[in-house]
Amino acid sequence: MDRISLDGIRAYGKHGADAAERERAQPFDIAISAELDLTDAAATDDLSATLDYAALHERIVQIVATTSYALLERLAADLLDAVFEERRVQRARVTIAKPRILDGATPSVTLCRSR
Repeated sequence: MDRISLDGIRAYGKHGADAAERERAQPFDIAISAELDLTDAAATDDLSATLDYAALHERIVQIVATTSYALLERLAADLLDAVFEERRVQRARVTIAKPRILDGATPSVTLCRSR
């Protein structure tokens, strides 16, 4: 299976187990990989035959900015749903890291799903 990855997404949102974390937007670092058959895209050089990662990036940033959850796991599930909006995606992985939260340590959550 082929893979498209989108690493280094920096998005800002109001997410965290403590209510104070949901009062102000804070940074989240996100990495996404999606597995799908890219044979047609490679043969045709046609954007409609692949996952439009620019559109996906925009959607990910929008979800982080417009939702608010206590758990990164819940946010990651929403982001996976966005990846799977592209019906050709068979498997996907989302990692969300929350920098600057634990005195230099960076917690992260990774969810992996298949159709």
